[in-house]
Amino acid sequence: MKFSRRIDAELRPNALTLLLEEKKRRQEAILDLTESNPTRAGIAYPPGFLNALSDPRALHYEPEPFGLLSARETVAREFGAPYNRVVLTASTSEAYSWLFKLFCDPGDEVLIPRPSYPLFDYLAALEGVSVKTYGLFYDHGWFVDIHTLQQAISVRTRAIVVVNPNNPTGNFLKAREWDALTDFGLPIVSDEVFRDYAFALVEQSTAAPRVPVFRLNGLSKTVGLPQMKLAWIIAEGPDLLVDSALARLEIIADTYLSVGTPVQCAAASLLALRAAVQQQIRARTSANLDFLRATPLRVLDVEGGWYAIVSLPEADASLRLLRDYNVLVQPAYFYDFEQSGFLVLSLLTLPETFREGVRRIQNLLPPMAQ
Repeated sequence: MKFSRRIDAELRPNALTLLLEEKKRRQEAILDLTESNPTRAGIAYPPGFLNALSDPRALHYEPEPFGLLSARETVAREFGAPYNRVVLTASTSEAYSWLFKLFCDPGDEVLIPRPSYPLFDYLAALEGVSVKTYGLFYDHGWFVDIHTLQQAISVRTRAIVVVNPNNPTGNFLKAREWDALTDFGLPIVSDEVFRDYAFALVEQSTAAPRVPVFRLNGLSKTVGLPQMKLAWIIAEGPDLLVDSALARLEIIADTYLSVGTPVQCAAASLLALRAAVQQQIRARTSANLDFLRATPLRVLDVEGGWYAIVSLPEADASLRLLRDYNVLVQPAYFYDFEQSGFLVLSLLTLPETFREGVRRIQNLLPPMAQ
């Protein structure tokens, strides 16, 4: 049997996964500092939170390519956009898939930040699209390396992907960075799923974009409900260019019609109740970050999101932490860091688990630093 080259032929698990599986077989107690699923992180959801899923309107099927008008109007109202610039998808991953179809022929390229979320490579490969990276550099905070972005652009570049705030570095794009990105004249796909979880006020550009910008978000992070499978694209930019893109995107959306009716009918109710969930998530992530910053560990600056990055002098610290201390963290090479010695910790972790795990991480510090 022959398989598509879009799927990586190397399917063997990495060393960290193999070690974790072995420890689970031995029923060892693991302190998991990678938990990023709010439904498993002790977040309390208000009573009746899901009642709207039983809305009788869900019994009627209306195959609208961009989603039900009522749901699109809800998203438009909540996020300050015209309803006719809102496109509903089942997930932000699907939104990427549709936008890559929209912009790219097989072999074309999209630019993605490095370091960032590793899913992009797979999403692009499944569309027959090539990925080229541009750098983020750290200097008392993370910034876009515009020079590396300019070098990465070729005649086959079709779009620039930004994550705002980035995952896992947690940096928001500054106004001058937005201006520099739009100077290249390419469409921008802006992943904003963590936008509601800033640790401090961050100045961002408020200028009308000069190029088409497609902002992605969804219930997964905004309401802490990844299982609800509702996300959206909000298109901004020059009317002529955006209208042309949406006309073509409608054909793609009409081909799939993937968003379920019950969650669209419930969208207004779910978004209206999100404040209680977001308040808990902000309190959790802020408290864990404060605890982490009070330790001798070197913690990189972070502006938003659910993650923190710790620097250690040991290159393969994640394996040693799991092997010797039963602490599970993500090595930064999962996110395509250029340098070793960095760990990614989820700030959404239950506080007692997070604190004990962080205490054990300090065992890897040199004696004088503890």
